[in-house]
Amino acid sequence: MSVPDRGAGHDAALRDVTASRPVNPEGALVLFSGGQDSTACLAWALERFDTVETIGFDYGQRHRIELSQRPVIRDGLGRLKKSWQDRLGPDHVLALPSLAAISETSLTRDMAMEATASGFPNTFVPGRNILFLTYAAALGWRRGLQVLVGGMCETDFSGYPDCRNDTIQVLARALSLGLDRPVAIETPLMWLTKAETWALAETLGGQPLVDLIVAETVTCYQGDRTKAHAWGTGCGQCPACELRRKGWEEWHSAKI
Repeated sequence: MSVPDRGAGHDAALRDVTASRPVNPEGALVLFSGGQDSTACLAWALERFDTVETIGFDYGQRHRIELSQRPVIRDGLGRLKKSWQDRLGPDHVLALPSLAAISETSLTRDMAMEATASGFPNTFVPGRNILFLTYAAALGWRRGLQVLVGGMCETDFSGYPDCRNDTIQVLARALSLGLDRPVAIETPLMWLTKAETWALAETLGGQPLVDLIVAETVTCYQGDRTKAHAWGTGCGQCPACELRRKGWEEWHSAKI
């Protein structure tokens, strides 16, 4: 796939995430929200692991329509490839209402999305990914799954500190110590731009996977599925929609 030249380190990471490799007989647990990034990660895991389970979280998010799209997307992925259908295991949804109760953010409250004095956007839900990965690791311990897969990224992102690679890898170490067994956290999108995430989806599942992501995934922070765009449905104005649109446009420009 055609991508901007950003150095040897980036190129190596891109080759690693897109490379074909033997299917890992171990299983993986994918943090699957129903959005573009987690859908790409789920497809990535289905190419690499013999058994793949999914976990989602209901934390009182404003865009909770993503929860109803999760089974639609899972079914769609199973129809794209027989091997994916065979490898796709159970889904798990955990309710975490206390996260909304302690979070004064525009993702869990009816308030305008804007920058804050702290420097973070008020869409930042403090500790969200740390909490999600901790619960996922606990479920993985019971299910016998030692690999967690998440869509965290610090290349094109909104500045959330719990999306950074350092945070994720330190957490993996802490979870391994706390559970007294290895816990790996795979983040295939960590060093990809949004344009490259679109390209990764095309590499993994061709145009049918791209079409599924456009039609069914929910990235919009408003949860708006009434407005259709070339890159999917959404309000078109929130930070998540802007990132998704920008990535789509860059990807298409690189394809021309």
